[in-house]
Amino acid sequence: MSDLAPTTITMPGDDAPFDAPRARQSPFVGFLRRSRRHGGLMLGATVLFVIIVAALAAPLIAPHDPYAQNLAQRLIPPIWHPKGTWDHVLGTDKLGRDYFSRLLFGARISLLIGLVTVAISGTIGTLLGICAGYFGGKVDAALSYVITTRLALPVVLVALASAALVGGSLQGVIIVLGLLLWDRFAVVTRSATQQIARADYVAAAQAIGCSTPRILFSEILPNILNALIVVATLEMAHAILLEAALSFLGLGVQPPLPSWGLMIAEGKQYMFFSPWVIGVPAVALVFLVLAINLVGDGVRDVTAPENRT
Repeated sequence: MSDLAPTTITMPGDDAPFDAPRARQSPFVGFLRRSRRHGGLMLGATVLFVIIVAALAAPLIAPHDPYAQNLAQRLIPPIWHPKGTWDHVLGTDKLGRDYFSRLLFGARISLLIGLVTVAISGTIGTLLGICAGYFGGKVDAALSYVITTRLALPVVLVALASAALVGGSLQGVIIVLGLLLWDRFAVVTRSATQQIARADYVAAAQAIGCSTPRILFSEILPNILNALIVVATLEMAHAILLEAALSFLGLGVQPPLPSWGLMIAEGKQYMFFSPWVIGVPAVALVFLVLAINLVGDGVRDVTAPENRT
């Protein structure tokens, strides 16, 4: 009796057999699937999304003009207080300005400062780190000296001194923080570039005669982008906190702009009798920074090599 050759069974109308390999999953789809299973990332992304939507839609959502003053309605308590009113859900400040409206427009300032600061500092730090890690030798020694010098300087003191010299303004805070918070980008980029600078695909690009800028920005930069995204989220939260500290000390955003740090500073003299003037912007600041940190930690977890399977 002859041996029967193994056959592959197919169903009518099917183009592929049962033992056909499964379609390969794209990296982006895999990232989304892992993200949905990460509770911290989903929580942080949800809170951050709500804050961003509220900031963008502030002119439509705000019930009052955030700059309109009415001394006859100063220090009205929020709605959960027995004397609160629905006309001012979160109360009013010392000048009778609606706190909910100022909170919404203040989110715009905090997010603007965080995003622009990260863009400036990220560009500077990434360029320095990728050049130091790729070229090595004297270039690495010189840039490492610059990075070490920056790391030796206390961030808060330098920010205070720089803001005092430049003057308190929204543009001044962005410039000072953007030129100050590039060190983590440089350190992470330098280390990551050193690890992949001798990879096969980089050597292949060099062998076929690709220019140095093409190798740096087409071969190396895309492969260290995940690490840069994590650093960007952390530095964005750092920039928002520094702006709040500078505004609280009178060296950051100036009145009448509704910065959350400035709102805390303006309400500190009423904290014992009207604690909401400090509590409302402080809680909003905590939620924003916490959401950004949760997103950064979550992106780091789901993009780690051991979690990609």
